[in-house]
Amino acid sequence: MKKMDILICDDSMLVRKKLKDLLEKLECQVWEARNGEAGFEIYQQVNPHIVFMDIVMPKIGGLEALKMIKDYDPKAKVIMLSSTGTATKLTEAIKCGAVDFIQKPYDDEQIRCVLAKFSG
Repeated sequence: MKKMDILICDDSMLVRKKLKDLLEKLECQVWEARNGEAGFEIYQQVNPHIVFMDIVMPKIGGLEALKMIKDYDPKAKVIMLSSTGTATKLTEAIKCGAVDFIQKPYDDEQIRCVLAKFSG
């Protein structure tokens, strides 16, 4: 797997730390954002290969941030990572351009599979 730049956008510090630790073990360069607003700003600066985006966050939520990122970069690969995995939210995320959806709590293998799928 090639080295990848990854943005984690989640309001939970624990979620960000756990995911960052795993991604760094896989030799990814990782950036973190606490909300959709910061996530969009960092996306514009870094242009990461993949974004892991929570749905429910303060200021700007994940779906709104997803739309902003896709408007800025239609080729962006945003993976929604959320515990609020209702069918409605999933459908909306896919309609807005998310490339995948992972239900929390996730396991390391799910993250590895997603990275392998999008590392090409």
